[in-house]
Amino acid sequence: MPLAAKVALPIAARTAAPAAAKGGASVAQKALQKLGLQRDIDLALHLPLRYEDETRITPLANARDGQMVQIEATVTASEVQLRPRRQLLVRVEDDTGSCELRFFSFYPSHQKTLAVGARLRIRGEVKGGFWGRQMLHPAFRLAGGELPAALTPVYPTTAGLPQPYLRRAVVGALTRVDLSDTLPPGAEPPVTRIYSQNGLQRLFSLREALIFLHHPTPDVALSTLEDHSHPAWQRLKAEELLAQQLSQQQSRRERDRLRAPVLRPARADDGALPLHEQLMAVLPFDLTAAQRRVGEEIAADLARPVPMHRLLQGDVGSGKTVVAALAACLAMDAGWQCALMAPTEILAEQHFAKMIGWLEPLLAARGRRVAWLVGGQKKKERTAMLALVASGEAALVVGTHAVIQEQVQFKNLALAIIDEQHRFGVAQRLALRQKLSHQGMEPHMLMMSATPIPRTLAMSYYADLDVSVIDELPPGRTPIVTKLIADSRKDEVIARIGAQVAAGRQVYWVCPLIEESEALDLSNATATHADLSEALPGVMVGLLHSRMPTAEKKAVMALFTSGQMGVLVSTTVIEVGVDVPNASLMVIEHAERFGLSQLHQLRGRVGRGAAASACVLLYATNDSGRVGETAKERLRAMAETNDGFEIARRDLEIRGPGEFLGARQSGDALLRFADLATDTHLLEWARELAPQMLDRYPDLATRHVARWLGGKSDYLKA
Repeated sequence: MPLAAKVALPIAARTAAPAAAKGGASVAQKALQKLGLQRDIDLALHLPLRYEDETRITPLANARDGQMVQIEATVTASEVQLRPRRQLLVRVEDDTGSCELRFFSFYPSHQKTLAVGARLRIRGEVKGGFWGRQMLHPAFRLAGGELPAALTPVYPTTAGLPQPYLRRAVVGALTRVDLSDTLPPGAEPPVTRIYSQNGLQRLFSLREALIFLHHPTPDVALSTLEDHSHPAWQRLKAEELLAQQLSQQQSRRERDRLRAPVLRPARADDGALPLHEQLMAVLPFDLTAAQRRVGEEIAADLARPVPMHRLLQGDVGSGKTVVAALAACLAMDAGWQCALMAPTEILAEQHFAKMIGWLEPLLAARGRRVAWLVGGQKKKERTAMLALVASGEAALVVGTHAVIQEQVQFKNLALAIIDEQHRFGVAQRLALRQKLSHQGMEPHMLMMSATPIPRTLAMSYYADLDVSVIDELPPGRTPIVTKLIADSRKDEVIARIGAQVAAGRQVYWVCPLIEESEALDLSNATATHADLSEALPGVMVGLLHSRMPTAEKKAVMALFTSGQMGVLVSTTVIEVGVDVPNASLMVIEHAERFGLSQLHQLRGRVGRGAAASACVLLYATNDSGRVGETAKERLRAMAETNDGFEIARRDLEIRGPGEFLGARQSGDALLRFADLATDTHLLEWARELAPQMLDRYPDLATRHVARWLGGKSDYLKA
């Protein structure tokens, strides 16, 4: 079929979207807004979930059982039956056979259309039965008019937005929207070519690709539409990835035009060593080569007058905190302030304790301090801390979200360190950046993550960041043995716990819920704590969960950290940051309910000392004694590798990038069409083309980003 015919809009649908109702937007228009379909380009990019084939009529004699077909037939009988339940039964016939239509929900208007003698076009699934062929609740309308030349799209929709309205709105948008090419001359994406009318190979234009995907011809292989391998899909994915890369590169270039404090180590007037050298001198361990390399990368960034935006990746226990402390030293040594923000109080407190131990004595000699800011502080303590921050006496401020609250006024914040950055939203990171904006400068940003990011994700979602990787663990860390054990063998695990505690070791037992849930048949932390206390007489068994008062949490953690408590039953509040070298056994109950990166984080709480450590994944099976396929994949990955990057790669395969990153915590997916698992070649093309476009074709680049991302590009600036 000639290309022109393939991409023509269906004649029957060439009408604009219905006008707004008087007195404001109609129900359907409000539903469009709810779906974010406000611009013509939004509608043009609102692609079908699936398609219905209304382009052909199937004789009843040729319809196979279970097949979705369209027939054209005459009504020969129509009656309402009241038993066994109220239903409308309609008998129809064509030249080759008959079929019964059955409706359990119907209106008088349906009965009128389905009257005896009416000639109908009917679409539904044919099923064989004792009384012959049937269709249950088929779609129907009066016969007549030409058959469509293209498949009928079925769109994602919402309440108040019927498919016919949405189809007309999309077609209207396609006739109005500017889909002119925004790719530079000769910058064709590496996608499959198609044959045009004269038999030559060429690419779909964006307009051709969109019209085809909204109204594909019936000869198309549906599998290529479903798996997005069709050339029209490839064109869309290439353009989407290019928009993302352009936006990331724009963000990076805009930031390079901003100013930031220059932070270089300086020797004091009295000849004292710079703060970071003093810290390295008092540390009870040597830095690994990877820590030194990453530290030098950060130091080089801080010495430049443009804001650093660096992501520090390192597997669980690789020593990111000490690298962050050395970076903080560079800021404080230059007379500026540093903020370290963590997602939970427990993690913030771990950081605070380390920073106090390492830095407080060094800062005290300079008349400066480490401040502590969390949500649950008493007013008197909080007021005192706010005063220290505002005066600049607090050189380092450690805390949770409380650090970015409006009443927190820094004297001169130069470096913001965000731990477990994926747990913070875009707005929160932007708020931290604005703490220095009143001085016409931006703080340097160091974001840390113990959830390693696969290369394709780093190339796409974090293309605007510099990435440093600590790719080795400190010496002396023992490999963790991971075992999968069915929860029917829980008694054996408890016996193993008793042996560990008797040998002077400590144990974590992690549960997914705090209270019983009717929806999920999961044991809860409170019940498990009671069971273990009974099963392990003479052993101190503690309980920790997020709803406990802060003072109680601190008391429990203090007992466990000091070694007095043998077993700690906890929810996932101990997922990150908790460092107890004497803990050598981690039991995760209902492991099949946890995400892969979360399991890896939890496992990282053990193996921090010299003793051999193990992680037991207790899994519950369903009634048939099996675990779901996805859960099985996660558990298998955990048993097969301790490598955080391999775990991350498998997690990406299982969950996809949106869930893996929480769509960069913006609440809105930045990639709708491209799949980073299969479209790496398109990503490479977009990554190479983006800087060239910004340099040589800035107007095209601006139009391209506006078309594809609209306001979403702002999400990338955090």
